[in-house]
Amino acid sequence: MTHQINLAVARRFLAIRHLLAPPRALPAEPESVTAVVDRIGSLQFDPLEVAGRNHDLVLQARIAGYRRELTDELLYGRRLLFEAYNKALNLLPTRELPYYRIAWQSGADGWAGRLLAEHEPLAQKLLAEIEAHGPRSSTDFERGESIDWWWGPTTAVRAVLEALAASGRLGLSRRDGNRRYFDLVERLFPADLLAIRIPEREQRRHKLLSRYRAHGLLGAAGSGELWLGIGPAALRAELRAELVDRGELVAVSVEGLKGHRFVVADELPLLAQAEREIAAEAAGASPRPGDGAPGASFLAPLDPIMWDRAALEPLYGFEYRWEVYTPAAKRRWGYYVLPILFGDRLVGRIEPRIDRAGRAVRILGLAWETGFDPLAEPGFTSAFADALRDYIHFARADRLVLPSPRDNRALFKAISSEVPIGHVRAARSSAGAKTAAARRAAVS
Repeated sequence: MTHQINLAVARRFLAIRHLLAPPRALPAEPESVTAVVDRIGSLQFDPLEVAGRNHDLVLQARIAGYRRELTDELLYGRRLLFEAYNKALNLLPTRELPYYRIAWQSGADGWAGRLLAEHEPLAQKLLAEIEAHGPRSSTDFERGESIDWWWGPTTAVRAVLEALAASGRLGLSRRDGNRRYFDLVERLFPADLLAIRIPEREQRRHKLLSRYRAHGLLGAAGSGELWLGIGPAALRAELRAELVDRGELVAVSVEGLKGHRFVVADELPLLAQAEREIAAEAAGASPRPGDGAPGASFLAPLDPIMWDRAALEPLYGFEYRWEVYTPAAKRRWGYYVLPILFGDRLVGRIEPRIDRAGRAVRILGLAWETGFDPLAEPGFTSAFADALRDYIHFARADRLVLPSPRDNRALFKAISSEVPIGHVRAARSSAGAKTAAARRAAVS
């Protein structure tokens, strides 16, 4: 019989299992990064850094005092993490590398292999240079001709380096900002790990399980990007059934959501904890998500908890779209907007910018969901102040710069003793302080 849960339990379960209840509860050490990766399986990488890189934002929401060097050490020093394609470019546990060789094989058999065949002399030259002299980036070679590449025109050197990495012949040695340095994979990973060969079907099954590990409560459908690299729907259905039969996934029915959702079996105790907490609150207890006072956190646009965009409305009454690729005139919320989680509810959105030269965090927009009053909500102002203060620390900034004297003036006055607020300077706000409903009406 399928386990049935209501929306309140589903929201609480997601907050607990995503290490967001309470937020930033892990200490600032590399082991906390591995704890997050062990829980959710993968961290999606995106190079945009206007508010912090996506994977750093994911970790900042869960680790107190997080610094990017913690992850860089695991990636490029101890090499307990590595980059590979899984839904998109992700940071993954190195011990799971054999399960992701299928991405290398797909590259070698597909677009990467075709490009390498067309530019074989250049590929051999680059491999020989790297073998002789160590890690190299595209800027270490002559610029050369420009060619059409899968994401747009670029130099042949850069395209060939990327193709060699996509086919598993090179790996990422390190990043210097967004500049990538490549080295031979055999110099980056242990030989015994590279020697492991896992059947293709088992690799695809593992990749499917990784999507359920990442989100925690996915169904069988969803947008196509959720299932990239696994195979067609019929194969996914077979693999999902195998995971259920093997006891690795458990089907649940969630009030208001169509079809079954699936929980990783090891997390059933967390689901039981969520049920106990919601039952206690229904009996009159104060909300204590994760057995603690509700905290506030700013979620990365590609945080795994945000992956299933279609489920946000029925689960949270929250509409969200990452609008970095949306023309400015058509944006509802802003260029790089972070949802605000309070306890287990999505209550608003914030658009911060890190001004590194000015050592400031500038708030371009701050908006609340219909019916949510940040000043009237018990515990929110102090939780919001904590989130802002921790984000300022993450940004290596000294102060917060507000969008204008009018937007959320009472809220910022209430937290002014807890958050370093600099001189108020005008900044164009893409979200403003209007409610979500008012903005949607204005767009329509």
